[in-house]
Amino acid sequence: MIKVGIVGGTGYTGVELLRLLATHPEVSLHAITSRSEAGIAVSELFPNLRGHVDLVFSIPDADQLAECDVVFFATPHTVAMALVPELIKRGTRVIDLSADFRLKDAKSWEHWYNTPHTCPEFLEQAVYGLPEVNREQIKTAQLVAVAGCYPTATQLGFLPLLENNIIDPQQLIADVKSGVSGAGRKASIGTLLTESSENMKAYAVAGHRHLPEIEQGLNLVSKQAVGLTFIPHLTPMIRGIHATLYGQLTSAVDLQALFEQRYADEPFVDVMPAGSQPETRSVRGSNTCRIAVHQPQGRNTVVVLAVIDNLVKGASGQAIQNMNIMFGFDEKLGINIIATMP
Repeated sequence: MIKVGIVGGTGYTGVELLRLLATHPEVSLHAITSRSEAGIAVSELFPNLRGHVDLVFSIPDADQLAECDVVFFATPHTVAMALVPELIKRGTRVIDLSADFRLKDAKSWEHWYNTPHTCPEFLEQAVYGLPEVNREQIKTAQLVAVAGCYPTATQLGFLPLLENNIIDPQQLIADVKSGVSGAGRKASIGTLLTESSENMKAYAVAGHRHLPEIEQGLNLVSKQAVGLTFIPHLTPMIRGIHATLYGQLTSAVDLQALFEQRYADEPFVDVMPAGSQPETRSVRGSNTCRIAVHQPQGRNTVVVLAVIDNLVKGASGQAIQNMNIMFGFDEKLGINIIATMP
């Protein structure tokens, strides 16, 4: 049994962590913080947790958090970097769901997030939390930077192709759609029901913050700088990411067999039968990434379809998957959940 703390328990990723960790057989929830809701019972704010979580939100306190074996940060960017150095120094392991430690280059991080990075010395130490790539490094990590939602679906779709050097790395296209919960639990005109319902739109076409994260991961696999066009879209659904990925084949190969072999031992990647079209509803509430690969009309363009729940495999579920690996638990423990349909 390990003692767990959560910093930032009131956002969508925070409450998703609570939902999943509350029934994890190896976890004891020790602290849940929120500056705005301090003193309020968790079950008062989130009635779905009544009878499962009996904690009260508290102000973040380094001494209390350092009592934990691991602390999750489900916070906006720049929050984790203020507390992480102290927790690391005191021996507490950290799993950060924000982007504070995902990029290895401090200047790139500062460019995309428009603020100085206050502890760049931890960027190299942080292990990028995509288990399908970094499982061995995650096992011994003191600090894990959980992969983002768009980057998870996009990288898992492109990985087998780039690892086997069968597509042109300079001609990658990611056309990716996300549900509104990906924008976070905050007041915003663009995410109001009357603004987002019955509507779909592209955004950040000139450059999205997840672009350098995706490129960083694909560059490592490709062993060169890739050329990626990444266009995100907002769709009128609460949860889910659908990535349609395009590449230009440079050699003939059995694509279905390639993907099946790459992910044969991955508990949370489901390569669907040839000709399938995965749906976001088939992964809602689960930690599964479902993938299908196509070669339309037998031409040189390969199309990969990947779907995840942005709050689970794209955030909190993947964070717990990392925790399970870090502490030697069964990787599926607490997150081997069947998606909710309809």
